[in-house]
Amino acid sequence: MRRSEVDRSKLSPMMAQYMEIKDMYQDELLFYRLGDFYELFFEDGITASKELELTLTGRVGGLEERVPMCGVPYHSVKGYIEKLVNKGYRVAICEQLEDAKNVKGMVKRGVTDVISKGTIADLELLDSFSASYIASLLTYPDIYVLTILDISTGKLMSISLNKELQKLVNEILHYQIKEIVLKDNVETNLIDLLKTRYNIEVNINNNLYDNVSDSLFTKVSDARVKLGVKHLYYYLINIELKDLSGVQELQLINRNDYLQMDVHAIRNLELVETLRNKERQFSLIWLLDKCKTAMGSRKLKEWIINPIKNIKVLNSRYDKIEKLNEEFILKDELRDLLDQVYDIERLTGKITNGNLNGRDLLQLKKSLGTLPKIKEIIEKLGFDYQIDTFNDLFNLLESAISEDAPVGVKEGGMIKAGYNQNLDELKLIRAGGKDYVAGFEAKVKEETGIKNLKIGFNKVFGYYIEISKGQASEVKENFGWERRQTLANCERFISPELKEKESLILNAEEKIIDLEYELFIDIKDKVKAYILDVRKTADELSEIDVIASFSTITDDYNLVRPKLNNEHVLKIVGGRHPVVEAVSNEEYVDNDCVMDENTSTLLITGPNMSGKSTYMRQVAITIVMAQIGSFVPCKEANLPIIDKIFTRIGASDDLVAGQSTFMVEMMEANNAILNATKDSLIIFDELGRGTATYDGISLAQAILEYVSENIKCKTLFSTHYHEITSLDQKYRSIKNVHVDATMEDDKLVFLHKIKNGSVDKSYGIHVASLANMPDSLIKRAGEILEGYENNAAKTKTNNVQLALDLDPKPIKTEDIFADIDPLNLTPIEALNVLYNLKEKYSQNKKEIGK
Repeated sequence: MRRSEVDRSKLSPMMAQYMEIKDMYQDELLFYRLGDFYELFFEDGITASKELELTLTGRVGGLEERVPMCGVPYHSVKGYIEKLVNKGYRVAICEQLEDAKNVKGMVKRGVTDVISKGTIADLELLDSFSASYIASLLTYPDIYVLTILDISTGKLMSISLNKELQKLVNEILHYQIKEIVLKDNVETNLIDLLKTRYNIEVNINNNLYDNVSDSLFTKVSDARVKLGVKHLYYYLINIELKDLSGVQELQLINRNDYLQMDVHAIRNLELVETLRNKERQFSLIWLLDKCKTAMGSRKLKEWIINPIKNIKVLNSRYDKIEKLNEEFILKDELRDLLDQVYDIERLTGKITNGNLNGRDLLQLKKSLGTLPKIKEIIEKLGFDYQIDTFNDLFNLLESAISEDAPVGVKEGGMIKAGYNQNLDELKLIRAGGKDYVAGFEAKVKEETGIKNLKIGFNKVFGYYIEISKGQASEVKENFGWERRQTLANCERFISPELKEKESLILNAEEKIIDLEYELFIDIKDKVKAYILDVRKTADELSEIDVIASFSTITDDYNLVRPKLNNEHVLKIVGGRHPVVEAVSNEEYVDNDCVMDENTSTLLITGPNMSGKSTYMRQVAITIVMAQIGSFVPCKEANLPIIDKIFTRIGASDDLVAGQSTFMVEMMEANNAILNATKDSLIIFDELGRGTATYDGISLAQAILEYVSENIKCKTLFSTHYHEITSLDQKYRSIKNVHVDATMEDDKLVFLHKIKNGSVDKSYGIHVASLANMPDSLIKRAGEILEGYENNAAKTKTNNVQLALDLDPKPIKTEDIFADIDPLNLTPIEALNVLYNLKEKYSQNKKEIGK
């Protein structure tokens, strides 16, 4: 049965109300509250039952057929919502807006929240390590305007980008934006790319919200940025019913203030997740994150993917690390206090857009309770952080919220005794009533002689007397009891006296719950007034937490303070890859990387598995660590400020986009070539290996020459193409180094040590033997290799003879071709022969003409 097919005149009042509300939320799955359940009907019910693997049942709705329906308990709804949202559905929560006991007829209901991928505010459903962003995208002839908001923390940012699709996509992926709101659907290619390839939710909104606070725009001069904020606000406030009053600041992001890395660089360097498993464990952030708070962990991630270029700020962070290392007792006290701080940044988000409860306020209170001591330690250390202790807010929560507050806000038990006089009086009445019930049970046992009777309560019958089946016959008519329920093992009765007292007790209970809820809402509104200041202090705490974490890892991993320069000098003595070293069972071999202002490129050769990729990664990671303010893994470091890092590491296809390994390789190389500056770092790992050998050699050499001649940035270029190692003779900016290896007992041994100069062997067959390939296969490969090498040596000798023959007399063509075996010439060798012939011809012609 479809909703559109229903004759609405026949619907029951409840189902008619559902249909009216559903008409306003046709694109959402409507969770309709009925008692202790959320129910979904018609197509929503069918979809939810399939996606959540629930039983599809039916409900009587006034029609001849039962309406398709599935439902979930209200107390466990969060998990179901999370599952649906992660699958790309939007969920509308429809609540009862009035108490059923106070209403005759239908209870008023309405949608109170709309939840989508980018607007989850519940802490239980959020990744504590990562921000959760939704964004508006406005397109103009020359730029994109991206307005980004983390609704769980109130962080609002605006980024203006040159109108290049790849840069836009990179920025979206960079911030891991979960949902994007467009002004129209004309950019179908972009919509398809975001939805199908990157699983990003895309929604359309053509309206603007005109009541945005002017205080957000005090630093904004570009009208397009203002429109971006208004566009996002309309969607969140009018469509998703969010309260954005806690958003008080707009941060304008200037990419030039940061070390820029595209998604390929972040992925290849394994900064926040590993390449193989896409997991946090064994990534750089996994190693560096010794933070005590979720806020600190998120701040660390923000720093890692957005390293800065400001030497003054970086040196300030280094100074703080050194101070904490010296004052290690204060550092330990500080970290112990931070360990008691909850995620107050996101708790403020729950105050405006989440299901705030008493326990959340207890977490806020306990966190605020640590602030005076944290502030005292910060002042002793001489740090320039501004910590507000919020004494008034702490006292409010201390006096109001019970230490045993339940999860629900309409169950009572939230408010402490002494906070409200009326509430205390009601609790006295309730306590007296409960004492009466206990006394009544003892009295009835004594009067009737039925020792196993007990007084119970449920919402259907209220208070009742329960007698076991074996003693039910002892209930006499003169007791005046009325039988209410017969169960398998007992009988339940009510008595006039018990009913009379029940009314008093239950009225007090209901009044207590109602009054506590009113008081809770009042407290929540008072807390809301502190949100902006609490968020500022939370941001300070998160940075303190990261700096303290950096101090901790300095000792754990033997890190040193780097020096920073603007002279293009890169000197790392005894450098290490911190993650590889931490997880390795063997002693790590450290290596130097020295590139003065006149050396732009290290051309790195060596066997497979010898450590070339690790060496290049560790240089890049050292730079990233330095530019987030951390000490670095080496004995000594003098580092240039890098503006961009580009990487091409490893072989990978992009099957979704229909791109081969080689195409991906060339696109990433082209991205570096087009966007790198003299202050950048480029890492090319075996560039050109995705195509035929001589194509690869030619492209690798051409790219290396272009970078050396035109960009002149720091470049680490590993290769198996030994033919291009002679480039150091042409370009003084190129320096050859190699990873050392040796043969012991006819077996290859990796020494993992970087040495000057190049190698002329790749040891490929020896590496294959380490993979335990069959001996016969390895032997045959050696025979084939020997044949190729002998043939190449012969051809090379012939070419050298041709090249060095300076006899000015004319040469007969038959003499030249006499020593050439065309059947054994490779294409590149044939070209070399042809080239030498042309050169010889020109030279002879010149000599004869003299």
